[in-house]
Amino acid sequence: MTIHREGRTLLFVLLLVLFALNWAVARFLPGNTLVQNSVIVVSVVFYLIILQFFRVPIFTVQKNDNQVLAPADGKVVVIEETEETEYLKGRRKQISIFMSPINVHVNRMPLGGVISFFKYHPGKYLVAWHPKSSTENERTTVVVKTKDGVEVLFRQIAGALARRIKWYVKENQQLQQGEEFGFIKFGSRVDIFLPLDAKVNVKIGEVTKGGRTVLAELK
Repeated sequence: MTIHREGRTLLFVLLLVLFALNWAVARFLPGNTLVQNSVIVVSVVFYLIILQFFRVPIFTVQKNDNQVLAPADGKVVVIEETEETEYLKGRRKQISIFMSPINVHVNRMPLGGVISFFKYHPGKYLVAWHPKSSTENERTTVVVKTKDGVEVLFRQIAGALARRIKWYVKENQQLQQGEEFGFIKFGSRVDIFLPLDAKVNVKIGEVTKGGRTVLAELK
């Protein structure tokens, strides 16, 4: 496991702040060991909680052109047929993954290919499971076109806590399956829109691992 670059500065500053806080407590309350020990324990626990937000697991991606990998760690909250109106302009199978604050927050490419469309949308910060979050919240829309010409659309969606969406893609960029394309701080949601003939391999409530869980298979 490594620490994601999005968290390194924050973790360093937080370490300095907590160190200064503990120094101040020891300096101005030298005889109160209960308070000193309590502040140390709270500081360590708090730092570890923030640290786990930015962890990045190390693993080998099992690439398969016919399989759609989960773009994020989390839990499947939506599997339905819906109308995609922004780019694909048609009926698609939608799978939505909710990322809680304790999940890994790296977003990975579900398929390898060329980025044929990208757009950032400023917006609201409704809770990530709200039905309108996918159309009204701050979000990105990314479309990857595979070597077989299949286009799959996926979105990073901000939530009530996650107000920092980061993306590392641009149009015409070539990316590999499982490669990192973005990061969402402190939990949110990722939607993915598949062809209607795709075979879905997950069910509602199932836990996913980004870059490892096979969400679906393409015809």
